Amino acid sequence: MNALAFPILLPLFFVVLFILINSHQWARRVAIIGGTLMLGVSTYLFVQVLEQKVLVLNVGGWPAPFGISLVMDIFSGLMLLASSFIVFVITLYAHEFVRNKEVNKKFYLFFFALVMGVNGAFITGDVFNLYVWFEVMLMASFVMITMESSRHQLEGGIKYMALNLVGSLFFLAGLGLLYGKTGTLSMAHLAQLMNGGNPIQMMNLPTVLFFVAFGIKAAIFPLFFWLPSSYHTPGITVTSLFAGLLTKVGVYALIRFFTLFFVQDQEFWHTLLMILAGLTMVVGGMAASTHFETRRILSYHIISQIGYMIMGLAIYTPLAIAGAIFFTIHNMIAKTNTFLISGVINKLQGTYYLKNVGGLYRRQPFLAILFFIPAMALAGIPPLSGFFGKIMLVKAGFDSRDYLITAVAIYTGILTLYSMVKIWNEAFLKKDPDEHRKEPFQKAGWAEVLPSVLLGMASVAMGLFAAYVFEYTLEAANQLLDSSVYVEHVLKP
Repeated sequence: MNALAFPILLPLFFVVLFILINSHQWARRVAIIGGTLMLGVSTYLFVQVLEQKVLVLNVGGWPAPFGISLVMDIFSGLMLLASSFIVFVITLYAHEFVRNKEVNKKFYLFFFALVMGVNGAFITGDVFNLYVWFEVMLMASFVMITMESSRHQLEGGIKYMALNLVGSLFFLAGLGLLYGKTGTLSMAHLAQLMNGGNPIQMMNLPTVLFFVAFGIKAAIFPLFFWLPSSYHTPGITVTSLFAGLLTKVGVYALIRFFTLFFVQDQEFWHTLLMILAGLTMVVGGMAASTHFETRRILSYHIISQIGYMIMGLAIYTPLAIAGAIFFTIHNMIAKTNTFLISGVINKLQGTYYLKNVGGLYRRQPFLAILFFIPAMALAGIPPLSGFFGKIMLVKAGFDSRDYLITAVAIYTGILTLYSMVKIWNEAFLKKDPDEHRKEPFQKAGWAEVLPSVLLGMASVAMGLFAAYVFEYTLEAANQLLDSSVYVEHVLKP
């Protein structure tokens, strides 16, 4: 069997397994095994795709564009590897932070269902199956966001579900129009048709529908309101998983579609993307600076950082696309880490509200260091990963003479630094407002901080070895901008 099926079959196997497992102790252990296997499979596939450039599996032996194809190029390989690392780390974190027995049983079941949807979205080779995997993600994430059935979780879950269902309707309508105009939903076949000598006319309407659908999934301006209304409501393990993966799948779809086959009217679409990228950065950054609840600050910063990724797509040069991919991977790691540490802070002091916490630097200096690394990476401080992601995008902006969006990106970096310093000052430097509490201060154990250690090491490593990572992201960008290799491998007889 082609190993390309494993990113889907492996989480499916664990979904079935968790239906049968009744022991919450065993569930936590089995989940770590599943996360480890997923990371191993993704690493193996990434090594293979570096050698072969594009991996293809025609399900059932039916060749594209007639059958279902699974396709992995370097871009999807990088995204799969990064998401699998996040999944592995979250299984370690959940071992300590998902303790409720009833929640535990459901959590791991829908956790791996969500992972299956994310993996399927990254490696699918046709548009309809991308829709299917988006719906798998949506159903699993809705259950996870409302898992404890509290009032504020149900309220956040309804907002999340309602707005994402709107995105799904736009997606489905776009599917119908796209198939009606082209007669195919194979991404490679669409690329062949759209990049041919006689481009298909009247494609703007399906392009608009897909743009709105993916814009909602990615939480770009002005379609982001579902995210800050819902991400602060579930348990911190669920929020951390969502922060690292869900919006990035939307970004992946935008980059894939607008480089592979939505290549008509580029001046209009790239101008629109540029404007929305700038607004996404500024609005998210400014909204984050007004809040004092850690999860809300970090949720708005998810939106702000999405703007950088869309900026790279809008500039549309090899350096800009490579910078967007580099920045996406960095953000998946650093953003997940900040949420994980906010969960540790809440466990130690019983609140996410910054006015009610403090004194952690004196009591937990190692935890302070663990927060400092991803916070400064998000702010773009060298030599951490965020600095190199931003410097690639800034240089690409200057090279293409897009000075306004470049200035907006620099300004947003200052807003990010302000928010991260605010969390640092409130949680770690100022005195504990309840310093004279009767209960002894609880300290974080090694098992609770190990996931943050791993993610922090990844942020540092991405910075120290940025040149090597850039080589992979640049190769992925060149593949995206020249679709001939992708089309040749998928449609070969």
